[in-house]
Amino acid sequence: MRPARDRLHPGERDALSGPLTSVDATPDGSVTPVSASAVIHDGQGRYLLHLRDVKPGIWAPGCWDLLGGGREPDDATLLDTVVRELREEAGLEVPGLRPYAVERVTGTDGTLVPVQFFTGEWSGDPGTLTVTEGQLLAWRSLEQLPYLTMLPSTRKLLERHAAEHPAGDIVHRPPRTVASVAPPGTEPHIVGVHLVLEQDGKVLLGRRHPDSAYAGGMWHVLAGHCEYEAATACLVREAHEEAGLVIGADDLTLVHTVHAVDRPGAPPRIQLFFRAHAWKGTPELREPDKTVAWRYWDVDGLPDAIVPYTRAAIEGIRAGRPYTETGWSR
Repeated sequence: MRPARDRLHPGERDALSGPLTSVDATPDGSVTPVSASAVIHDGQGRYLLHLRDVKPGIWAPGCWDLLGGGREPDDATLLDTVVRELREEAGLEVPGLRPYAVERVTGTDGTLVPVQFFTGEWSGDPGTLTVTEGQLLAWRSLEQLPYLTMLPSTRKLLERHAAEHPAGDIVHRPPRTVASVAPPGTEPHIVGVHLVLEQDGKVLLGRRHPDSAYAGGMWHVLAGHCEYEAATACLVREAHEEAGLVIGADDLTLVHTVHAVDRPGAPPRIQLFFRAHAWKGTPELREPDKTVAWRYWDVDGLPDAIVPYTRAAIEGIRAGRPYTETGWSR
């Protein structure tokens, strides 16, 4: 996102920072926005959000935010600005973008600055987009917003938009690309992603909250379930949400797969284990209702109270085996 800093009033250049802080003056002295952002939703209550880099001096570092940026000289209108920004930042084309609101957003120094927000509907897979800035793009539901690192002004805007656009209210919704039912004779599988984070010969495990519905009090690698997203994008998202770790999808390598069923009749699961070759940050307890501790364990001295398929996967990785089956009767 590119701020149009050449359009700031005298004296404002140092007071404001980031892509949503550009302003322009009208003849009467009022201020109009020369920055634009996009509220993109899928018509089912989910919003496309951008996880920004953790860098000093940028707008909303490490936060989930909206795509957008500052108006450039070749942009005839702010609609041209937001269309260009979507294309440059994500290779994304959203037909039918329309103005939604002009809001004063709190800048990094506490200054209120005006931004033109547009809204549009799109229901594709963020994992197929080309992200040129920040870490990733992902669908986030309204229920997840309070648990995300996000500017309060962005959260309030999305909550208002959701109240004004209830899920299912959009008439001209693009068709979803996923079948609503499985083909005859097949069984849908739940896909889980798991992070193998190693340091000095030890592997990172988290102790699950005692009240967890699954494996309460046991140790487990950082993990999550795929939503409508690519497996690597899911793991990048989960690593940041659960532990504050920043990992690039290109720094993940699939090292083991577990095909599991917990008990007869339970949904079958595909558990994918990815090794991270690089990351930023130190594990934090960002979801204490799920994980109560992070600790690096020697692979030769794993805790007794560890999720069984996690132990099987770690042992399989050490032995060079790419695949494990658990819970199936042959």
